Amino acid sequence: MAKSKMTVAEMIGLFLTPDAPVQVTAFDGSVFGQDQAPLHLEVKNSRAMYYITENPNDLGLARAYLQGDLDSPELLPGNPYQVLKELMGLKHFVKHPSKMELARAAGAVFSHGVRVPEPPAIEGPSLAKRLTEGIRPHTRRGDAATVSYHYDQSNDFYRLFLGSSMTYTCAVFEKAEDSLEDAQWHKLNMVLDKMHLNAGDRLLDVGCGWGSMEIAAARRGIHVIGVTLAEEQVEWAQNWIRQEGLQDLAEVRLMDYRDVPESGFDGICSIGMMEHVGYKQYPSYFKEMMDKLRPGGILLNHQITRTNSHDHKRAGGFIDRYIFPDGELASPAEIELAIQDTGFEVITQENLRQHYALTLKHWTENLQEHWDQAKPMVGEPKARLWGLYMAGARLNFELDNIQIHQFQCIKPDPETGTDTYPLRPWWDR
Repeated sequence: MAKSKMTVAEMIGLFLTPDAPVQVTAFDGSVFGQDQAPLHLEVKNSRAMYYITENPNDLGLARAYLQGDLDSPELLPGNPYQVLKELMGLKHFVKHPSKMELARAAGAVFSHGVRVPEPPAIEGPSLAKRLTEGIRPHTRRGDAATVSYHYDQSNDFYRLFLGSSMTYTCAVFEKAEDSLEDAQWHKLNMVLDKMHLNAGDRLLDVGCGWGSMEIAAARRGIHVIGVTLAEEQVEWAQNWIRQEGLQDLAEVRLMDYRDVPESGFDGICSIGMMEHVGYKQYPSYFKEMMDKLRPGGILLNHQITRTNSHDHKRAGGFIDRYIFPDGELASPAEIELAIQDTGFEVITQENLRQHYALTLKHWTENLQEHWDQAKPMVGEPKARLWGLYMAGARLNFELDNIQIHQFQCIKPDPETGTDTYPLRPWWDR
């Protein structure tokens, strides 16, 4: 940046007070902050500045990080939680520059030429581009495309951090020191208990993932159909069912839940799938669940939630481009209202926020432990992406910026109302 009248350190000084606990060293030789700071960041080239200037938000920062243009010597790429936590602490030292100062900083960057660097190759298309390609949010085609983008990765890569249970949803820990695998199987059995399912009953698992619920249910003698839109998951689940010798009880299909022809299920579970459905589609989704249940059957709906009803439903640019295209989150109150308006009775609502934070701690530690295996499987940028996403999610669960709720809902019986479920709660069975 020889031609610039403003160094990178001076630009950073527009946004952070001099006592901020961070040191930033930049490619132009300038330095912001002190050597003894607990956090050190490195801006390695001008491309990072163009990314951040173009998108001064989580998307710009993520692009620079995933390309290796922005880094930290303290950072563990599979588990960057501590660095993200330190960065979150910088909000107490943030300044708000004037419009004139912002213009000067932008002018310093663009004095070297107006450049719009290509985004990382692993970045998905924007919503606008998806629309021009005819991929409309929350249609059958749109859902298939977005689910495939996230889940049709290497199964072996997912196993590195998910562990043997291959369960990509919140575990439930009886004790904080429980293993991840024990906590995941405990969650699966807890869900089955909440649906009051017994041997011979019929279960539909919407968004079944790699088949862990199918294994857990079939081991109890429950007949279970799982559906997913991810081909890699179907292949893994079908092999797992065959290895366990449970083909007579468990089945996994590559199918949209709206196309399942069967009905009259004793229970339906949706674990970590509703984030893809879309808020405006909640009424039609819950009606579909209602129509597929027998009278007195139970729906167990498990999904990530916003903490209030005022926030925008759509995720930010980083999540939309890299993690869950078209993903939307609603508040527990909005979800419960949609469930009740469909005609269900909500029996219990449970917040598992702390359990998901602990689950993500295990996942990121597993990814870091297997980092040298992860990189060649999917490439370093994508491996970095998963570490960044999971560490950021852990921090947001810990800070109560997001939550995760289970809704236990019963379809009323026209003859008996909803008095067909046991008087004793699921946890006392």
